[in-house]
Amino acid sequence: MVQSTLRTYFESVNKVAYEGKDSKNPLAFKYYNPEEVIGGKTMKDQLRFSVAYWHTFTADGTDPFGVATMQRPWNRFSGMDLAKARVEAAFELFEKLGVPFFAFHDRDVAPEGSTLRETNKNLYVIIEMIKEYMKTSNTKLLWNTANMFSNPRFVHGAATTSNADVFAYAAAQVKKGLETAKELGAENYVFWGGREGYETLLNTDLKLELDNLARFMHMAVDYAKEIGFDGQFLIEPKPKEPTTHQYDTDAATTISFLRQYGLEDYFKLNLEANHATLAGHTFEHELRVARTSGFLGSVDANQGNPLLGWDTDEFPTDLYSTTLAMYEILKNGGLGHGGLNFDAKVRRTSFEPEDLFYAHVAGMDAFARGLKVAHKLIEDRVFDDFIEQRYSSFASGIGQDIVEGRTNFHTLEAYILDKDHIKNVSGRTEQLKATLNQYLLEV
Repeated sequence: MVQSTLRTYFESVNKVAYEGKDSKNPLAFKYYNPEEVIGGKTMKDQLRFSVAYWHTFTADGTDPFGVATMQRPWNRFSGMDLAKARVEAAFELFEKLGVPFFAFHDRDVAPEGSTLRETNKNLYVIIEMIKEYMKTSNTKLLWNTANMFSNPRFVHGAATTSNADVFAYAAAQVKKGLETAKELGAENYVFWGGREGYETLLNTDLKLELDNLARFMHMAVDYAKEIGFDGQFLIEPKPKEPTTHQYDTDAATTISFLRQYGLEDYFKLNLEANHATLAGHTFEHELRVARTSGFLGSVDANQGNPLLGWDTDEFPTDLYSTTLAMYEILKNGGLGHGGLNFDAKVRRTSFEPEDLFYAHVAGMDAFARGLKVAHKLIEDRVFDDFIEQRYSSFASGIGQDIVEGRTNFHTLEAYILDKDHIKNVSGRTEQLKATLNQYLLEV
């Protein structure tokens, strides 16, 4: 870690180490052993963990019913001094957790000025500081993105705004974001349409907004080629919040948009667990839709509270979810340039600095456990063999003819017309869930 300052922010926390499942140390990994090889790769390379700058270093615990609660040692600073202190704290945390990646929005790392030119100057100072830290750090930039939702100028959206000046501002902001991505060696660049949607169709030109969104994406592709940025473009689906209807509602909708506008060769999806549940899907559903369509790029690792109807961004601790997520990721051959980014925040009541470490340890262990169980399920072909047998009627006879395109309504009618009995077999849902439990408990 760069020692450009004598300040430390987490003096009570040492470097977090792997101690095994019998450890009672809350600041030690029980299942995440970064050098352990699973499926031909180390855990570190399989999981590719990333810290989300916004929730970890800028979130203050404010909610609609109360003011900030988070006790952060860097909060004694303000303005650019605060931004610099956060960089110092960030790389200390990265080092002590041993994470290979981090991610940020532009406005997380540097404050806005009165003009975009002034804002870019602030950003330049902090990016130069981050670049210096990265020279001697093992932590790289997984992705960066533009915050085009917080400032009131984006009240009607960014690329889908009704105001051409705002569209121009958003374009300039993403231009700077792509330059930042290239300068810091980002492996991806993410588009999250925070306000790319509508509240009511009564005042919305839906076709113009979608067309403009596509125009914006094509401009980004063109500029990335111009400057030689070869990172992966990612879109992060979400059904609602803050708008009533987001245009990138879920994986299937976003894939359809990309194909409709000729963007499918340039974008993959960054899927978030809590966004999946807000869309009425399981996380593994969204991952499989993206995987089977060739669009699975990266993951925002968190979970929602099923009792609450909004984006709670909790640290992932549900072993069923992490196991089934890792099952899809392993089936995908990994995440390529992507990773598991902890887009998650400690609870408002977990306000001490050390809670940031407890939370990340919990999430990293949960996905490490999920990795091991998922690998064993795949290795033993637990679900593969069952699914293969369940659909075996399509592997021969009339089923094979259907799959290979040798049938039509006439031939199918002739085949079935005089059959007096059709036999189905059980889907064995409960048996399969019991088997999953067995692997979770034993692996």
